[in-house]
Formats: sequence, structure tokens, C-alpha cells
Amino acid sequence: MFGKIEHLGIAVKDLDLANETYEKLLGRKPYKSETVESEHVMTSFFKSGKNKIELLAATHEDSAIAKYIEKRGEGIHHIAFKVKDIKAELVRLEKEGFTVLNKEPKMGADNKWVAFIHPKTTNGVLVELCQEIEE
Repeated sequence: MFGKIEHLGIAVKDLDLANETYEKLLGRKPYKSETVESEHVMTSFFKSGKNKIELLAATHEDSAIAKYIEKRGEGIHHIAFKVKDIKAELVRLEKEGFTVLNKEPKMGADNKWVAFIHPKTTNGVLVELCQEIEE
């Protein structure tokens, strides 16, 4: 079952400029930045109380983030939920009729296994499932 909202993902054109904006807005610097080569994306994570915000910028013109920004502009890209067993959730959600974009979880940012549910089956919102990778 789903746990708390893990983070909100925001697609941005320029990560440095967006970092400056969110540093001013939240009064703090990102606690983590990393590149996810497999997704052609650079990320920055900010904390706001117990909540997290992930800024995502494309590193390649064919990346999902670049295509999203080209089609819809900058803004909220996805909502991520923490799950205990991502594989079981993918099976459950597919049985419930949701379109699962990843049959198997993949390595994401912030030391997480991730998988996505198509927005056509979630009222227009891209949903990400996140499970902490245990060492």
C-alpha cells in the first residue's frame, strides 16, 4: 500500500536558475543534487518541513523531461509516493486497471527504486512509486 507523499517533481528548463529560485523561496540550499544518466536528467532535492521537492532538468533533448517541457512547459511533473514493496504495488495496480509504465522498478535518484503509472489512468497526473534501496 501507499505511504506518505515522497516528493513532488517539478520539471525545469534551467536547473541552476531553478535552484536559485527555490533557495530564495524556501530559504535553504538543496540538500542533494545528482544526475540520473539512464533518464538523461539532473536533479536537485529541497526539504520543506517533512516534505521534499525534486527539481528535474533534461541533460538530453530526447529525455522525458525535455519532451514534457516542450509540450507543457515548466511545472509539476509528477507526484511520488513511498511504498514498502514496489514490485507488489506494480502487480496490484496493474490488476486494478492502471497502466504501469515500468514492469520492473529501475534505479532512480535519491537512492530509490522507482516506477511510474501512466497519467491517462490517474486523472492526468504522472504517479511515481518510490522504494528505498536497502544496502
